[in-house]
Amino acid sequence: MMLSEVVSTADEVAATSSRLAKVDALARLLARPAPEEVASLVGLLLAAPRQGRLGVGWRGLTAIDIPHAGDPTLTVADVDASLDALATTSGSGSAAARTGILVDLAARATPAEWDFLIRAMLGELRTGALSGVLLDAIAKGADRPVAMVRRAAMLSGDLGETARIALTEPLGALEAIGLQVGRPVLPMLASTATTPSAALEITGRASVEYKLDGARIQVHRHGDDVGVYTRSLADITHRVPEIVEIVRALPVHDVILDGETLSLDEDGGPRPFQETMSRFGAEVSRELVLRPWFFDVLHVDGRDLIDEPLSIRLAELERVAGEWRMPGIVTDVAGVAEQLSRDALAAGHEGVVVKAVDAPYAAGRRGKSWVKVKPVLTFDLVVLAAEWGSGRRRGWLSNLHLGARDPSGEFGDPGGYVMVGKTFKGLTDEILRWQTTEFPAHESHRTASTVFLRPELVVEIAIDGVQRSPRYPGGIALRFARVKGYRPDKTPAEADTIPTLRSLLHG
Repeated sequence: MMLSEVVSTADEVAATSSRLAKVDALARLLARPAPEEVASLVGLLLAAPRQGRLGVGWRGLTAIDIPHAGDPTLTVADVDASLDALATTSGSGSAAARTGILVDLAARATPAEWDFLIRAMLGELRTGALSGVLLDAIAKGADRPVAMVRRAAMLSGDLGETARIALTEPLGALEAIGLQVGRPVLPMLASTATTPSAALEITGRASVEYKLDGARIQVHRHGDDVGVYTRSLADITHRVPEIVEIVRALPVHDVILDGETLSLDEDGGPRPFQETMSRFGAEVSRELVLRPWFFDVLHVDGRDLIDEPLSIRLAELERVAGEWRMPGIVTDVAGVAEQLSRDALAAGHEGVVVKAVDAPYAAGRRGKSWVKVKPVLTFDLVVLAAEWGSGRRRGWLSNLHLGARDPSGEFGDPGGYVMVGKTFKGLTDEILRWQTTEFPAHESHRTASTVFLRPELVVEIAIDGVQRSPRYPGGIALRFARVKGYRPDKTPAEADTIPTLRSLLHG
């Protein structure tokens, strides 16, 4: 398949706000690649190359200033080979070798193709073709039921491979995709409610469990082999040996567990989320010990449990995880749920999650079966810019411009971000120093007072609510916004949306 076909389709998808039109255009494109090109094509369309981290940045890519090709000659296979070379080049002389690979790719690409490749490599294609739209397009292009494609993608954790199977193999191959110990699946997600009582009205009888300010983990064990994965399915096994040791000691041979981890201080209280996350990106430090809390089990010794109701999964979890279970109770009494929430807050945790006991595990979905309740509303937003501070903050990047995701393109950029407020509250000196050092690496342009950023960094913001406001394009503004911390475990595509924030006007 020619890369120029991909670029023209991406332009067509970006130009429309209609989900159906996006799906139609992508389905037509997906009908054309060779089987071995499908996974690479999907990676480019999602701006998430199948090779993973490529080790390239905005400055390095935009510094390449050479004549481009006049006519399109690059294929998807050509691009994939170049990205393979980028991802595998390391050691002495690798910087020059990587630059050479990029220069060669830029020279072979037309200006439009090079612009597309830069944005695809940096994860900022912003066509509005997020995974849900592409999933529907795969189903349409392959003439397969959407539910079947969605389930296969969730259980495989790999949309590119799911697309290849759906588009090139018999129906049975897609149906055969199931849980596999050692292959992480997309985690089930929770919606929100303002009180435990309100959450119980949604779920009915439920397991009410502590909500920790920790990091989501998924743990797979086959015999003595243990793998630990983040919510984005990154493998962090070598970073968390204490969790590996705990899981190896459980009374089971094969298991898939869902849970959270965080570190505790000397008094047994939770340390800040950022300290937990520091273990995921650094060499092991025994000074900061992580403890797991497991709240679900998806597989035990040859038996898949994701389609079983939570009540059955919890019984198995109690048998398997024992003392490592997340604290919680099963109830349909509002007062009991409210008391557990108070207990969780008193212990220094965020609140509770209320989970319907009759619901299966919906991998990768955010529905009404799980409802999280936190006394302070928190949302994941994208940093669009930062203003230079004044007074004691002079010389530091301080006041943040915050954006919510615009999934439908209502404000002109499908899949883009629209500003909903500013804040400088909650910024510690440590965060200010980090922002001032890190933000230039994400800079798109600047003025005398403000550094504007590409939408790449996610920050968790606590608010008291929203209000209507003509000040910002989205028509709403955050009330009393303050920074809780950055979320390196989340991508901009996981940021909260304008519709979600608007719903608070009526809540």
